[in-house]
Amino acid sequence: MRSFLLLAISVAALGLLHAQVRPSLMEEVGNANLPALKLRAGDLVAVSVYDAPELTRTVRVDPDGTIRLPLLPEGVKAAGLMPRELEIELAAALKSGEILVGPVVKITVVEYHSRPISVMGAVRRPVTFQSDGSTTLLDALSRAEGFTDDAGPEILVTQNAVVQHIAVKRLMDGTDPALNVRLFGNDEVRVPVADKIFVLGNIRKPGAFPIRDPADKTVLKMVALSEGLMPFSEKIAYIVRRREGEKPQEIPIELAKIMDRKSPDVPLEVGDILYVPDNKTRRSTMSILDRLAGFGSATASGLVIWH
Repeated sequence: MRSFLLLAISVAALGLLHAQVRPSLMEEVGNANLPALKLRAGDLVAVSVYDAPELTRTVRVDPDGTIRLPLLPEGVKAAGLMPRELEIELAAALKSGEILVGPVVKITVVEYHSRPISVMGAVRRPVTFQSDGSTTLLDALSRAEGFTDDAGPEILVTQNAVVQHIAVKRLMDGTDPALNVRLFGNDEVRVPVADKIFVLGNIRKPGAFPIRDPADKTVLKMVALSEGLMPFSEKIAYIVRRREGEKPQEIPIELAKIMDRKSPDVPLEVGDILYVPDNKTRRSTMSILDRLAGFGSATASGLVIWH
């Protein structure tokens, strides 16, 4: 009888010790977790039960939102709970199932697997990855290895079906830290391709030029981006403009006067084609020495152009 009484006192003392240790242990566990977020189906958690190695294991939250441990006849709800809340639920299940008298449970989140973040569009490496709760917009763009050359002036961030427009320049300049929004999962980051203006004809660098600043939509800006005119350009250039539902327009402009600052700069629209003709008559009257001089300057810059 006396032995039984001593055993009962020892068990009671052990339970009291567990109760005293539990708060500090839980705090330590909370610090070890990934950022605390509500659990969802697919998340991976490490369950550790003090003095019960047979119950200590890594488990994934089932599609029905529960986790299952040996000796427990039913799954324990995990989806929608914070890690600390799941600790309490598991401890209660182990106690009510008469598996342990004073269970001490800790939950460590190993992996959040239900919070995809997608980065797509004009980025170097479109990617989808899982958020750990501390991901920012700049983090996501870094994972996508940054923007491509034809990236537009803004980023579209979709969170909870709400689309936020973020200016690339302001985000990268860091002038407003609030633009570097936090991403918690199930977010979409899309970088649209920039609208373009096309420059063709007798210029040094023809091509399609992305427009990231409305101030760039002028003839002088496009000539500058094209690295200037080639010799013997016509005085008159043409803007080819196509608008939906209308026939294409061919708009002549006095390019020579604009270049000489004798006429105002001409605004362009997205999708315009600026065409600079070649004055073949003037070119054909060049002397042989003029042609050789032009050939020498072209090859010196690493560029040979045949007309």
